[in-house]
Amino acid sequence: MKFNQLFKSLTFWIFFSLVAGVLVGMFFPEFAQQMDVLSKIFLKLIKTIIAPLLFSTLVIGIAGHADIKQVGRMGWKSILYFELVTTVALLFGLLAANIIRPGDGIDLSSVEVEQTITATKQDWKEIILHTFPENIAKSIAEGQVLQIVVFSILFAIGLTMVPNEHHRRTMLDWTESLAEVMFKFTKVVMYLAPFGVFGAMAFAVGKMGLDIFGPIIKLILTLYGALILFILLVLLPIALFMRIKISKFLRAISEPITIAFGTASSEAALAPAMESLEKYGVPRKFVSFVLPTGMSFNLDGTTLYLAAASIFVAQANGVEMSVGEQIVMMLTLMLTSKGVAGVARASLVILLGTVAMFGLSDAPIYIILAVDVVMDMARTSVNMLGNCLATVVVAKWEGEFEEA
Repeated sequence: MKFNQLFKSLTFWIFFSLVAGVLVGMFFPEFAQQMDVLSKIFLKLIKTIIAPLLFSTLVIGIAGHADIKQVGRMGWKSILYFELVTTVALLFGLLAANIIRPGDGIDLSSVEVEQTITATKQDWKEIILHTFPENIAKSIAEGQVLQIVVFSILFAIGLTMVPNEHHRRTMLDWTESLAEVMFKFTKVVMYLAPFGVFGAMAFAVGKMGLDIFGPIIKLILTLYGALILFILLVLLPIALFMRIKISKFLRAISEPITIAFGTASSEAALAPAMESLEKYGVPRKFVSFVLPTGMSFNLDGTTLYLAAASIFVAQANGVEMSVGEQIVMMLTLMLTSKGVAGVARASLVILLGTVAMFGLSDAPIYIILAVDVVMDMARTSVNMLGNCLATVVVAKWEGEFEEA
């Protein structure tokens, strides 16, 4: 890539903003702590995109599909793939935490609780009920991605059953127009991504400094190491088995992965990822179905993190969990992690609920909270990488995508 092309690249400016944010946070901490307004503005705009984009693309992907049976095949193949990969991710998290033992030696007396995290313990019935919307406007307002996905799928199925071709075509044309407008709207908002990333990093470093990373650097390294191993030992072999050209695939998704890393938000990277995968050659019907569904069902990085962090909390409490207890914890996380929103640090709520379920002190979670932005960036980017790969895998599984 020539220098002038690099200079115009959004990816370049996001990385530049990451570095600039860290430097401003280090040398001008008081000023840096005011910069979170930039990241908040960016994420507010991103949240306005998610519901209409999910709705329009899912309706097109299902109702605009001539073969409704293929939609069903996409559905079960996606869910099967999601469950297998996220289960492996949980095992990686559990093994990493048990081998490295990052929670040993933590001094809980030094924990300052500056923020409170609220969570309610949910049984399996509440988890299932939470999947279905009672008021779509409320679901949109609260950013309940899974509920929006369920509503959109049911709406699309209903649209396919409308007997009047004119009425069906009119609604489908409207959703196609909405999708096109939202992609353009997203492109405009993405120009603000470097400012959002700068604000988030400047605020984090300015508020906490670099010394805050010391006490739990072991946990951070454990998570990053486990995520790298997961990519190399799970995602890479899957890509090779499906005969995906690795370099071409990574070039195609580099921008959304960078956005996910910089903002620690899957929502921020969703629209760029959809656009990138379509340019890569994946048919829209797969992109619009698999990628949004994966935001709720295929959070590889988050599930790995939740497993490792849960064991970290137990170790910091001086509690040795038996193999049976860890299996129960894994099964619990397999269910509760499905409802994690695609926004920054939402997984802390799931972590707190899991810790409460096992009667552990939540004090170590506030240590995690202090540096969670560093871990959130890593797990969110792996979430996005995993979902982009899943979209390509399902498309190739259906025999409708071949790389040039």
